Amino acid sequence: MTDKHSPLTDRPAAHPATTGTGKNLITIASGKGGVGKTVLAISLSHALANAGKKVLLFDGDVGLANVDIQLGIMPKYDLASVVSGERKLSEVAFPFEAGGFDIIAGRSGSGSLGTLDNAHLKAVHQELIQLGSFYDYIILDLGAGIDGAVRTLASAIGPKLVVTNGEPTSLTDAYAFIKVTNQQQENADTRILVNMVKSKNDGQKIYDKLLAACQNFLKLEPPLAGIIQQDDRVAGAIRSQSALLSRYPTSLAAADIEKLAANIIRGSA
Repeated sequence: MTDKHSPLTDRPAAHPATTGTGKNLITIASGKGGVGKTVLAISLSHALANAGKKVLLFDGDVGLANVDIQLGIMPKYDLASVVSGERKLSEVAFPFEAGGFDIIAGRSGSGSLGTLDNAHLKAVHQELIQLGSFYDYIILDLGAGIDGAVRTLASAIGPKLVVTNGEPTSLTDAYAFIKVTNQQQENADTRILVNMVKSKNDGQKIYDKLLAACQNFLKLEPPLAGIIQQDDRVAGAIRSQSALLSRYPTSLAAADIEKLAANIIRGSA
């Protein structure tokens, strides 16, 4: 049962066929921090919601959760309430009215999910997958790295958008994430998302470089999910604690993210 104040109350199932499968759980991952993953997760959730989809954004960044900080919101309950046993996962979801989507917030510095043993972490992950029956999409903003908590949260069968910005360490760590994920999950749906690049051409070159490494050493060919161009207005949205698509809806980055959302809806990203 959900809390009477939960946005899940009386919400019909969007896709009954996906219930319990995790097919509609989109993971935003990276091997390295600082690649713009959280802004991307927020903006993608917003773009999908603007397209009429029911969306839940889950802040799964262990220890460095900051969706609430970037949006300037103060949720009554968050993942720490789930870890403590005070609330169920479904009971800490709340509506972000300005974006038209729901959020399950983490708590910065708490390391809440990181405090769970593997069995309890898997239980939280399974509950998250079950929430997929209430939504068209769940966007999971993962922490950087490939530790145990990240690997468990990334284990759903839905697409995993591996974010890189082309820096050498970013490419190396994105490659490591793809490698470990495919070792753990046969036929994992990993896709490469190039973020914060000067041009589409630069983004294509970065993708080609990472793709070549995957082909040569892993015998894998992860497709290109999209290219998001560098945009100074992203930093402006962060400073104002506003969603990019609300603050700067006509910005270059916003247009690229809306294209990504459209491709996801069409099934081509």
